[in-house]
Amino acid sequence: MPMEDMLSAVVFRGDEGEVLRQASAVVGRPVVLWDVIGPHQAVPRASSGPDVGVRPPGFDLGAILQHWSIPVPVGSRWVTAPGTTPDAWVIAPVRSRPPAPPPGGRERRSRERLALELAGLALGLIGAPVASQETAAAHAPASPGMLVHQASNPLTAARAGLQLSMESIGRWVDLAADRRLALLDDLGQVLEDLDRTSEMLRAMRESARAGTLTARGSGGRFDAVRVVRSCLTLERRLLRDRGVDLDFTTALETTYVKGDSNALFDMLVSIVRNAAETSAGQPTPVRVQLEQKGKELELVVRGGRALEDLAKVRSMAENAFNGTVKVDSPSGDTTTLTIALPLPPQREADRRGS
Repeated sequence: MPMEDMLSAVVFRGDEGEVLRQASAVVGRPVVLWDVIGPHQAVPRASSGPDVGVRPPGFDLGAILQHWSIPVPVGSRWVTAPGTTPDAWVIAPVRSRPPAPPPGGRERRSRERLALELAGLALGLIGAPVASQETAAAHAPASPGMLVHQASNPLTAARAGLQLSMESIGRWVDLAADRRLALLDDLGQVLEDLDRTSEMLRAMRESARAGTLTARGSGGRFDAVRVVRSCLTLERRLLRDRGVDLDFTTALETTYVKGDSNALFDMLVSIVRNAAETSAGQPTPVRVQLEQKGKELELVVRGGRALEDLAKVRSMAENAFNGTVKVDSPSGDTTTLTIALPLPPQREADRRGS
């Protein structure tokens, strides 16, 4: 896929021309890298074709960007490609960090603009010098809100690249229809996972703005359903490579508990991976169920061998959540582990913020 080749060029070649050629293959038109060397002075530095240094007729990078009310600082670099009409242009900056997510999370940029955005990001990662203020900021302590923002940006870029890949596969007529549908289905699931993760980060960002985002071990409130879903989404993909089926069922949506969300994630990872094997080391299906029982949230994991470090899991459940752990092993290759976590009063504000 062209975008995958573009990223390979970044990692293995560090070749600006190769990145531009791969971007050109995506947009179907020549792509040029420009340097702004002075006020109203931009010079072409690299091109997807052999015509480096040739300025397109009537093209003025500075004038176009200023018409769009976009600052053009000296030293900045830009990636350009002709648009769909003679007087139209697609332009994206070269930068080392992805742009902020679109308003409301709805992508409105064209396929060509997304391709140039990714090309500019690739070029920024391999060749752009880091500004002194960025270096100073990198060493300064980051606020929780800033950390969440930094985690959100790469997801936006990854989602854009994934959409381009899906479009390319959708047009791949030489590929058997059933194979194409299977690939699109797998990529669609990844897209849903990215959207789910972005939604979680959005909620965390709102919590940071409200001053309620807590650090690990601080005993804050968090949506346990969301944490369990995120954990099992990751583990399902890892276990699938080993031929292990992981099934998760729940009727719950937003349900808050008090404690350490990271502890719940780590604890569930350990339990699921252990349950995916029998005592003889053979893979076995894992079934996870989450439900509310009275004033407790009950997490049930059914699988293979008994937990190797039950004492550690019990200690985490008790210390982080004031919860309990129960184990039922009717045979050496079948184990049911039940974790009960006390539920605090569910606030309406929690549900609106989810």
